[in-house]
Amino acid sequence: METQTMKVTNLKLKEFFVHQLRDIYWAEKKLFKTLPKLQDAATTSELKDAFGQHRHQAQTHIDRLEQVFGMVNEKIDSTKCSAIADIVDEGEDIIDETNKGTAQRDTGLIFTGQKAEHYKIATYNGLVNLAKNMGFNNAAEVLKQTLTEDREADARLTHIAEKNVNYQLN
Repeated sequence: METQTMKVTNLKLKEFFVHQLRDIYWAEKKLFKTLPKLQDAATTSELKDAFGQHRHQAQTHIDRLEQVFGMVNEKIDSTKCSAIADIVDEGEDIIDETNKGTAQRDTGLIFTGQKAEHYKIATYNGLVNLAKNMGFNNAAEVLKQTLTEDREADARLTHIAEKNVNYQLN
């Protein structure tokens, strides 16, 4: 039998879950708009391709989040994600403060990309676990797909840094 305390706790958890969905929804939309700037500013074709591919994935992530809102019977909405806003601003500063065509710029862009990915990985990991705990198993599976893709994007950026860009600094 569910007590009043359990009902309030479940309501508060769902409110938190929805707030986090709105936060990451805003973040994905912001990154979708920002990734072409990072792609244009990148020097190596491998890094340009990585940003281009992730922009394509960002649209898929947005579509999935809209699907999840429906699965949990919530209105699609967004709340500004201050963390991603700051990371995007930092990326723009890197572009402004580094010379075009340099390994320094690519290294900075990789840092920016990985900061965004790490934020998203943490958020999606939390959302997957919370969705499961609240019984939104279908939503958890959809969110898990994006979590997997973001982990792969982070690994790709690491690979680019380790095998290509950072060696140009020598």
